[in-house]
Amino acid sequence: DGHRRLGLRNTATGEPVGELTVNDAQDVARALERARVAQKKWAQVPIAERAKICAGAIDLLVQYREEVIEMICQDTGKTQTDALMVEVIAGLDFITHYCARAARDLSDEPVKLHGFFRALKKFIVHYRPLGVVGVITPWNGPFALAINPTVQALLAGNAVLLKPSEVAPHSGDWAARLFHEAGVPRDLIQVLHGDGETGAALVSAGVDKISFTGSVATGKKIAAACAEQLIPCTLELGGKDAMIVCADADLERAAGGAVFASVFNSGHVCMGVERIYVVESVADEFESLVEQKIRSLRMGAKGERDVGALFWDRQLSTIERHIEDARAKGAEIVLGGKAVIDGGIFYPPTLVRNVDHTMDLMKHETFGPIVSIMRVKDEDEAIRLANDSEYGLSGSVWTKDEAKGIALAKRMETGSVLINDASMSYGILEVPFGGMKDSGLGQVNGTKSLRSYTFPQPIGVDKRTPKNEPHWYPHDAKTARNLDGMVKLVYGSFLKKLRFFTG
Repeated sequence: DGHRRLGLRNTATGEPVGELTVNDAQDVARALERARVAQKKWAQVPIAERAKICAGAIDLLVQYREEVIEMICQDTGKTQTDALMVEVIAGLDFITHYCARAARDLSDEPVKLHGFFRALKKFIVHYRPLGVVGVITPWNGPFALAINPTVQALLAGNAVLLKPSEVAPHSGDWAARLFHEAGVPRDLIQVLHGDGETGAALVSAGVDKISFTGSVATGKKIAAACAEQLIPCTLELGGKDAMIVCADADLERAAGGAVFASVFNSGHVCMGVERIYVVESVADEFESLVEQKIRSLRMGAKGERDVGALFWDRQLSTIERHIEDARAKGAEIVLGGKAVIDGGIFYPPTLVRNVDHTMDLMKHETFGPIVSIMRVKDEDEAIRLANDSEYGLSGSVWTKDEAKGIALAKRMETGSVLINDASMSYGILEVPFGGMKDSGLGQVNGTKSLRSYTFPQPIGVDKRTPKNEPHWYPHDAKTARNLDGMVKLVYGSFLKKLRFFTG
């Protein structure tokens, strides 16, 4: 019928899992037209009712969780535990949290005015839906990262055109299905399948905002396209998160956190640990503990296992290139370091030490199950090296001294920092999450998150209704004298009048 088709395979088994029809620009345009009609009606639904409808997806996801987990594992090759932890539980939490907050965060907000305006005017801020939001999601968390922006945009009164990654497309279908079965109109959330061609068509179609999670290179192209159209975008891009292990750290916990945060989800985590800086005085013990923990991990396609397959065959070349570059420049590959191709595509948890900043492994996003350790003289050197990166998504500091940990965190040039934990910032929905430097633009989550899918529209009402205002035309000498007198009365001796403006 003129559409391209893509064949899909399960990377854990190599088995075919169907075909994907690529939606073209005409398909996108038609979907946008339907979405505009649906959005006008949805915007008239009271916020509490929108939340009630969307919240219906919670019980449905609990009911269908086994099917959803099976689909995610088939889509990505990840383990059932990772699918449950990273996708299903996170998805449930996103829907629950934002449905509970919707009426509070999105209702008209009265504003207390300052100074003399307080006696003359009253204002509210109306959080007006943007219209149609394009959501483009990645392959590493294809279900949860579709649920989060979608439920926020819907609650804010928008329609959603969801473009999942072609690498893990069925997750987007399930996200839409849950909301449809909960009662969200079908044209209000539509799934558009395809690769970069479809994504580019969506970005340029005339939507009112783009929410994108993915690579830095693609994010920069989207930012340029959105700027050309003067539409907002939120970009959650790649990371090269640094972990700083201080001399006073609980080394058992730090080693466990290092292995988990580097390896879980097959290492395909934007805020996963990719660089570890450990103070020299405790490095021997720390490395020994890390090695023990990695040796205990189980990898495979079935049965009890800790690590699954790589989610995308093309990621393997990046991982292999970084490992070989590190090896050639003097790094020691202690464990792993070689892919296992046995029906599926696997890369074992790999421990690399004696790394430095000449190596790609410490400069560019690897996105694989690699634990890379560099020894440093002290915490100051660790901070300098941690900040020596084009990325700035998140990071972590490991110390028994909370005050020291917070002080070091404030020196890190990164979007968020955790003390004695890692890779959790995105899941703490009360705080904003976003990257500095090349790691993104804007923030997701936090108290302003739902409002980021709206236009804050001030609406003012005059408390009096005089026929004429003293500053309206015509102007004469008296007008100027009155204004000058107001300056002296209201703004003279400002410190004495501070409560007039702030109280």
